[in-house]
Amino acid sequence: MKIKLASKYGFCFGVKRAIKIAESEKNASTIGPLIHNNEEIERLRKHFNVDTLSSISEIDGIKKAIIRTHGIPKEDLATLKTKGIDIIDATCPFVTKPQKICEKMSQEGYDIVIFGDKNHPEVKGVKSYAKEPVYVVLHVEELEKLRLGKKVAVVSQTTRKVEEFMKIVSALVARHKEVRVFNTICNATFENQDATRALSKEADVMVVIGGKNSSNTKQLLNIAKEFCEDSYLIESERELDNKWFIGKKLCGISAGASTPDWIINKVIEKISKIKV
Repeated sequence: MKIKLASKYGFCFGVKRAIKIAESEKNASTIGPLIHNNEEIERLRKHFNVDTLSSISEIDGIKKAIIRTHGIPKEDLATLKTKGIDIIDATCPFVTKPQKICEKMSQEGYDIVIFGDKNHPEVKGVKSYAKEPVYVVLHVEELEKLRLGKKVAVVSQTTRKVEEFMKIVSALVARHKEVRVFNTICNATFENQDATRALSKEADVMVVIGGKNSSNTKQLLNIAKEFCEDSYLIESERELDNKWFIGKKLCGISAGASTPDWIINKVIEKISKIKV
């Protein structure tokens, strides 16, 4: 069985930047998981003593706080600043962008629509920078329930599918006189999705590597499944099942933006030893 990697996969700019920051700031604590990859979080804890706090309520007694790649709510950042804690900002610049847009547009009187998952930490942070009214939607149908004004500004969670974002944009443009559209989906997301789509069209089994709580990784799995029914999401080589590869000729491999090379290499090594 042949193994082929997607032309674009793995660590994006924002994640690489955050990992370097965490490695240089030993004995620090991150507010929430730095990235959505449990294996890499454990490596940082073990080798660099980078602890993970579950919420802002656990900050008492810490000296250094690293802001996660997804950012944190504006009010949580304000709380940190009152505690005299050394704050190291590892928020991805692609996440900072929609934060600033929402803040500016709401100040100018626009109703804000955020395309994304309301429970995702990135979206929670972005939403906190906008004044009411601000809405988070995942599907076009949700727009029908909103009472939006004449002026609307729309942004996207950085890791969503562009096709779904365009459906939201089209519906808003059709219903409102003035719509300001800000495409805040990051370039790495575009590239990884396109590469996964291309590879899944030729592979007869796809393995997508990344955190199961990672939005961009789940998007890659969904794309792979569109063209390759036998597509699987794993966090490490330990989850591989030999049965997946019986009768297969080409195994395609992609990985989410929070997946380091050392995990990808372990997966490739184990698959290469599977006899089918």
